[in-house]
Amino acid sequence: MNRTLRIGTRGSALALAQTGHVADALRDAGATVEIVTISTPGDRSSAPIAEIGIGVFTSALRDALANGEIDVAVHSYKDLPTAPDQRLSLAAVPLREDPRDALVARDGLTLGELPTGAKVGTGSPRRAAQLEALGLGIEVVGLRGNVDTRIRKVTDGELDAVVLARAGIARLGRTAEITETLEPIQMLPAPAQGALAVECRVDDVDTEHLLQSTLDDSASRAAVAAERALLAALEAGCSAPVGALADVVEDLSDDGAVVLRLSLRGVMATEDGDLLRASATGDLTAAEELGRALAAELLDLSGHATASPAGRS
Repeated sequence: MNRTLRIGTRGSALALAQTGHVADALRDAGATVEIVTISTPGDRSSAPIAEIGIGVFTSALRDALANGEIDVAVHSYKDLPTAPDQRLSLAAVPLREDPRDALVARDGLTLGELPTGAKVGTGSPRRAAQLEALGLGIEVVGLRGNVDTRIRKVTDGELDAVVLARAGIARLGRTAEITETLEPIQMLPAPAQGALAVECRVDDVDTEHLLQSTLDDSASRAAVAAERALLAALEAGCSAPVGALADVVEDLSDDGAVVLRLSLRGVMATEDGDLLRASATGDLTAAEELGRALAAELLDLSGHATASPAGRS
């Protein structure tokens, strides 16, 4: 490939760091790349994500890609709407970062050590629902802003702690500021948290092949596909109170051979604040079916089972 690949990204420090990893891998594969910064409505608004809409960080990038202004788009996968964009190909899901959430608290405190009434910031209804369900007597406070802005609210004394995606903190080289990494039993992450989505135009076969052969990690892709299928089947957007985490695990087949399977856990907050949990295991090659089946189980638990549990993909 002789042409320069124009890689589109948001202009935040985290987005640029994520895109830098993709660009470095492509350069190592012999490609010539240029990073192009695209401004999105989400970057220009301080309103809560739930108010300004799903895809607010990704639609401008996708339009620029479809219109030929860029050749590759790099997204935080969890920001993408669950409905596919027919103009584009999800060419690669690189090796996923640690998907767990992380606490950054004053005085090096863990979640369990925060005093009653402590103010804990998050912009995520999913995190808020799970924090409140822990019954720790903390006050959950809404907030927006990039990683630096959110952590500064702790160092400035405005908040006692914030909860963020560990992957974002790690990509910015700031893991030393994490006071506790939250285990999934405490808080299931957002579907696709820690994963990147690398897209190209659906008719750009050469770029698609380069991205897939250079960047794609099949285990990360399968895990995220299961989590996203669960989210889509619940007909929820990226800000809905739904958590999911899939792991690739070793299992034994009927004849005693070791096989790889997907273990998926899901959590959904009901309107009255209850948390519904379910888990299932399935074949690595049937990730989306596993996600839809677990979503149907959660819907059944909530008493809102539908005639079409497979939902919309």
